[in-house]
Amino acid sequence: MNRATTTRNTLRVILLILVAGLVVGPLLASFFGGFKTNAELRTNPLWLPDSWNPEHYISILLDGSFWRYLGNSFFISSMTVLLTLVVGAAAAYVFAQIRFLGSKMILSYLLLGLMFPFAAAILPLFIKVRDLGLLDSYWAVILPQTAFGLSLAILLFKAFFDQLPRELFEAAYVDGCSYLRFFWSFTLPLSTPILATVGVFVFVQSWNNFLLPLVVLNDRSLYTWSLGMMQFQGEYLTQWNMILAFVSLTIMPAVIFFLAAQKYIVAGLTGGSVKG
Repeated sequence: MNRATTTRNTLRVILLILVAGLVVGPLLASFFGGFKTNAELRTNPLWLPDSWNPEHYISILLDGSFWRYLGNSFFISSMTVLLTLVVGAAAAYVFAQIRFLGSKMILSYLLLGLMFPFAAAILPLFIKVRDLGLLDSYWAVILPQTAFGLSLAILLFKAFFDQLPRELFEAAYVDGCSYLRFFWSFTLPLSTPILATVGVFVFVQSWNNFLLPLVVLNDRSLYTWSLGMMQFQGEYLTQWNMILAFVSLTIMPAVIFFLAAQKYIVAGLTGGSVKG
């Protein structure tokens, strides 16, 4: 290995460490802040606490409203992921395997959703949800999130399905296998990486969504963790250590979910990048 290659590798490692620090640093600062007093937060906001006092975390974990917020977010995010995977994979499979009149135009129309900002649709979305009688229900959040997540899901699924061996489908078709059976018995079992990739993206986006639940949910028993944090911050306005502890606990499920599926994410994203 020559000196130029060694230098490039060293710079690459340094860059990766800096990027990792920018991502992990705020998470660690928030986690450590939950153990500190307010006075220590002012004097030592970023470093390790002088004394590890877990009372803030314990008080939040013993609060029933915290688990209710977490349960609501988990149910909404899980249902959003399930619906997005089912509808997105089925639609992408049709575009990848079946050629019909107007298929490219319909696909392009669906992908336009990637350029449409969610905030711009919040008013007409609220009116439609109200007209359907879905206000103050889980479905008022689940269905719009699913609709807005389908564009990215179809794009990723189709890119992955296009790389599956065409000969496999032709052999199955000769043996009398229908499109639906091939999708269920062959395509989905081979698509674990892209299913995990889309699932992680949709789950994290749904878990962190604040604007939509804020607009369509008024019942506190249905609040997600993001709305619960707003309520929690109002109760503990000056106790930033409690707020940091609450944030650390509520983002932990999304972080764990991401770490558990990370080995599939790279495979899913690169599965449609190379032809052949």
